[in-house]
Amino acid sequence: MPKNHVATRLQPFGETVFATWSRLALQHGAVNLGQGFPDFDGPPEVVEAAHRAMVDGHNQYAPMPGVAPLREAIAADFASETGISLDSDTNITVTAGCTEAIAATLLGLLNPGDEVIVFEPFYDSYPASIAMAGGVMRTVTTRPPDFGIDLDAVRDAITPRTRAILLNTPHNPTGHVATLSELCGLAEIAQAHDLIAIADEVYDRIVFEGSHHPIAAIDGMWERTITLRSMAKTFSMTGWKIGWAIAPAPLSAVVRAAHQFMTYAIATPLQYGAAAALGLGEAYYTSLHADYLARRNLVCDALEQAGFGVHRPAGTYFVMCDHTPFGFESAEAFCSHLVEHVGIAAIPPGSFYADPCDGRDLVRFAFCKTMPVLKEAIKRLDRLQS
Repeated sequence: MPKNHVATRLQPFGETVFATWSRLALQHGAVNLGQGFPDFDGPPEVVEAAHRAMVDGHNQYAPMPGVAPLREAIAADFASETGISLDSDTNITVTAGCTEAIAATLLGLLNPGDEVIVFEPFYDSYPASIAMAGGVMRTVTTRPPDFGIDLDAVRDAITPRTRAILLNTPHNPTGHVATLSELCGLAEIAQAHDLIAIADEVYDRIVFEGSHHPIAAIDGMWERTITLRSMAKTFSMTGWKIGWAIAPAPLSAVVRAAHQFMTYAIATPLQYGAAAALGLGEAYYTSLHADYLARRNLVCDALEQAGFGVHRPAGTYFVMCDHTPFGFESAEAFCSHLVEHVGIAAIPPGSFYADPCDGRDLVRFAFCKTMPVLKEAIKRLDRLQS
């Protein structure tokens, strides 16, 4: 038998679920509502800004923290939302998407054996990044229908080794938008136990119900929060991989300690494009909200009509559904039938849980696709009944 040369700490993870189901979608000619990337381009003026940067000679290594125009644009954007005035030199680090920001934060923060509280279902890079840092993941499970945060369960999960709470809001894959009450409760817990809050907020501009409240803006939390964001979802530029970490200087040092040896510098001309994106103004965000709200309602209405138990998301561009009315024994079995016989790819969320059985009744669809693609998927839903 061939020897497994993969490091022990990474052997449990294997191929990501997104790669698996995207490959199956291609194999079966299915409409891919699995992997969460838009099938349309972002604003053309953003592309033009990146092109102009190339023509103007911005083609060498960027400074390790990121180019000044992007850091200044991030600072202005964050200040307009939170009232927090940032030092763009010391409080902002540009990364290769939010995924690198997550890994750099955990690698720079954790010592072997340190524990991180994570809410499940979770983004699948969280456990792998914690494992690479030698940390230990402790999960708090959120459950349908609203997937809200159980603050008592968070308190019960804390041990003397707890170092941080990793919060994702708006939440992928459930679409839950953390309430101000939940965030204040987490802030109280973090301050009482001297914990760092790691806030993954990549869907901060895609909110349909309620409001997004950055935990860094809650009293007493700026000093202990690392906020992670990106342009990928907001501006439909997932392939650019431009993300950033916002933190007070001592916590920026945490991120930079790892970032400088992982990627060091991020694609220079694309950073100029990202700076242009952040300058598009409120009219862009208003249009973004209207477009995704229409997509959410179209897809959720169709899934309900098809017989799913739909947990309509308050944010993000994902929807979690109960597939059990169709009689399949697991999410994997249902998704296999869906891609092979119905012609739609979705994601079974078992890999987003410490115990995959906790996700066996659920399936995740992404609605970040053009209307014609979504309507084709809806038309194929009729095959579920045949």
